[in-house]
Amino acid sequence: MGNLVVRALRAVLTVVLTGTCLVQALMVWALATKPVVGSLPLTPLRVATIIGMASVEVAVVCVWRLVTMVRRGTVFSDAAFRYVDVVIGAIVAAALVWFAVTIINAPGQRADPGVTGIMGGIGVAILGVALIVYVLRMLLAQAVAREVEAAQLQAELDEVI
Repeated sequence: MGNLVVRALRAVLTVVLTGTCLVQALMVWALATKPVVGSLPLTPLRVATIIGMASVEVAVVCVWRLVTMVRRGTVFSDAAFRYVDVVIGAIVAAALVWFAVTIINAPGQRADPGVTGIMGGIGVAILGVALIVYVLRMLLAQAVAREVEAAQLQAELDEVI
């Protein structure tokens, strides 16, 4: 991975992390100071937003660590699995939060149930992203196994020579 790509990815991750922290701070401020007015259940939606942003922040930090490992050439190791597993968990948590938002929002959508269906579909799509990352984790596991095998073969070859 080139330096330009690493720097661009880190810039994007920084913007996302800053934005999610800002949204979280605003939601906490709204929870503390703005009373709920109207029929929309704002308090559960604000709490769901805070939890959802936290899952995004966890995933961003883990991707940052993985990029660091790629830059150092140590990504094909068992240590990378921990970060990938946390990313998968964060995506699943975000999907569950999204399903909770869908359930909270559903009673207000009785006149237009299609909105609830679309929101449920988005939640399934988020779970699909978790499955894609899981498949990538399996590819990483195969690459790590090949790396270990190559190191063993190299060691045997060095002994023969």
